[in-house]
Amino acid sequence: MNLYPAIDLKDGLCVRLRQGRMEDATAFNTDPAAQAKLFAEAGCDWLHIVDLNGAFAGKPVNAEAVRNIRAAVKSAIQLGGGIRSLETIQQWLELGISRVILGTAAVKNPQLVKDACREFPGQISVGIDARDGFVATEGWAEISEVTALDLARCFEDAGVSAIIHTDIARDGEMQGPNLEASVALAEAVAIPIIVSGGVSSLEDLRRIRAQEKLDGAIVGRALYEGMDVAAARAILES
Repeated sequence: MNLYPAIDLKDGLCVRLRQGRMEDATAFNTDPAAQAKLFAEAGCDWLHIVDLNGAFAGKPVNAEAVRNIRAAVKSAIQLGGGIRSLETIQQWLELGISRVILGTAAVKNPQLVKDACREFPGQISVGIDARDGFVATEGWAEISEVTALDLARCFEDAGVSAIIHTDIARDGEMQGPNLEASVALAEAVAIPIIVSGGVSSLEDLRRIRAQEKLDGAIVGRALYEGMDVAAARAILES
């Protein structure tokens, strides 16, 4: 399993939100590239980056910060936030992003996901951000009528490389992940599932590691508030 340290970008800063609320942001580093280097130097093979402003704007906003991160580290990067077209996907991949995450587009334009998977095999992931089981879009500002399970099944044969499953109610709250919901997705589809939202302790990571159907975990606030990166990696990679 992989550890995916989270770097959420807001106004060029590295921040963490609570339950996706832009007004409830805590800045942890004014230099996202420097933060990325810390994670890379700790041995992290992947980084999980979200352009928060872009998620609301529907287009990339923190492109300069992403470029700086890409130039600073050799770690593979998965990136989401404001990606709504094949052109934007191609631009990010040409920049050296390893995997692009489609969230809002997966709900509102599922054909884009399928087209992208054909055009860029192995480089497209889907972000399923759910509140009470229903998928949120537009930076979590809107709740759709689509369930997380139905959306996952929609892309079963599309060639999606991974699904990032986030329980919004747990995100940034340090109360543990909604492991039951993530495992349910993993049991329903063959697509690898990455757990996101609420990971607060090494014990949470041990619980995730015990679920062999899962692909890994995204960890944000816990790493910024003292969780040992090497210990987290060791648990998931054991």
